[in-house]
Amino acid sequence: MVERAHPLATLAAASRDCAAVQLYALPDATRLIIRGTPSGLALPETMRVVVTDDRALLWLGPDEFLLLASNAVMLDAGVNAAVVDVSHRNTALGVSGPCAAWAINAFCPLDLHLSAFPVGMCTRTVFGKSEIVLWRKAEDAFHIDVARSFAPYVWACLEEARREFCD
Repeated sequence: MVERAHPLATLAAASRDCAAVQLYALPDATRLIIRGTPSGLALPETMRVVVTDDRALLWLGPDEFLLLASNAVMLDAGVNAAVVDVSHRNTALGVSGPCAAWAINAFCPLDLHLSAFPVGMCTRTVFGKSEIVLWRKAEDAFHIDVARSFAPYVWACLEEARREFCD
């Protein structure tokens, strides 16, 4: 089997350091979309994430969740849920630093102030012309899950947005 190249590898290598906003490609992960009410999983509250060991379960809708795991996962969701592996469809990037929220807000209409979008919150939203899943992992750190084909576009937008803080 041919090893798939990370869609952001070249862009990440060419990206310059900036203390105010750091961009980095996150390693490949297992991604499972779960529809329904899965058995055996601690479900997150609305627009929240439950992190357990090397797994994160993100709430995407009343009956839809995204399971991220660093290793392959075998999941028996029971009879009340459907599971689809979308690991090769999406990729992820991280944005961190004291101006990370400002850089994301250049292309994303959400209010990312800590009081409106606290640590542990996640949602589907738009970023420029792309749909993303945005998760605030820490006060100044975000996880962005995006379709592989849109990843270079999202990266380029973030590079443009952070020029204000890094030039």
